[in-house]
Amino acid sequence: MKERMEAHPEAVIEVRDLRRSFGSIAVVKGVSFTVDAGEVFGLLGPNGAGKTTIVKMLTTLLPPDGGEAKVCGYDVHRQAGRVRQCIGYVPQALSVDGSLTGYENLLIFAKILGLKKSEREHRIRELLAFMELADAAPRLVRQYSGGMVRRLEIAQAMLHEPRVLFLDEPTVGLDPVARKGVWERLLDLQQKYRMAIFLTTHYMEEAEAVCRRVGILDRGEMVVAGTPARLKESMGDPAASLDEVFAHYTGNRLSTGGNYRELKQVRRLSRRLG
Repeated sequence: MKERMEAHPEAVIEVRDLRRSFGSIAVVKGVSFTVDAGEVFGLLGPNGAGKTTIVKMLTTLLPPDGGEAKVCGYDVHRQAGRVRQCIGYVPQALSVDGSLTGYENLLIFAKILGLKKSEREHRIRELLAFMELADAAPRLVRQYSGGMVRRLEIAQAMLHEPRVLFLDEPTVGLDPVARKGVWERLLDLQQKYRMAIFLTTHYMEEAEAVCRRVGILDRGEMVVAGTPARLKESMGDPAASLDEVFAHYTGNRLSTGGNYRELKQVRRLSRRLG
């Protein structure tokens, strides 16, 4: 039940037959989908399915081998600079400096983005307040809790008011309370700026709670995409959980858990956030 590639007048992400290989190994095999303005779209899949590779291509960090991908109407390969101006990105790995304060992290990033002095001060103060970090702004980030670190990283990615926010496993390593706090702030931001959010996650309950649509990636291919309700109906059980939908479309295969390097990275990140 693959989602057909159709013209979407409100689409901010348009992907058609996207492909990427590493040597002789095809990691992304002709993936197509769209994401509309203001939509929260979740990309799900087992470890090694190609999720992070797709995120890296859409955020211009990795060139595609074939196919087409546009973000905010700009080609991710030929117009990478334009794409970067309209997106925010929170990667799996930590993207803030623990030896600096929360304010200093945002100030440095605002300067990198080229924000004018008056604008960057306003944006930094506004985001610190919005993310409930104003009181913690003078403290070193190494003293922050995991949820506070993630909220700071999101604030950093939002400094230039992007139209699309990419989140790669945004709540990995966080406890349920911290995850809830992060998503409350994210959804408030999404409503305020009507931005699209594109996320990858292994938390099925999180995807079902926040995503209007999800796509399930398996072995580099988009096997199904649609609203959680539609996907449940497609397997003949409207009362099914998203975990059951995921297992159904990935062949009930247990995740391999990734390779040693991936596992080591996730565990290190969990310790630093915890």
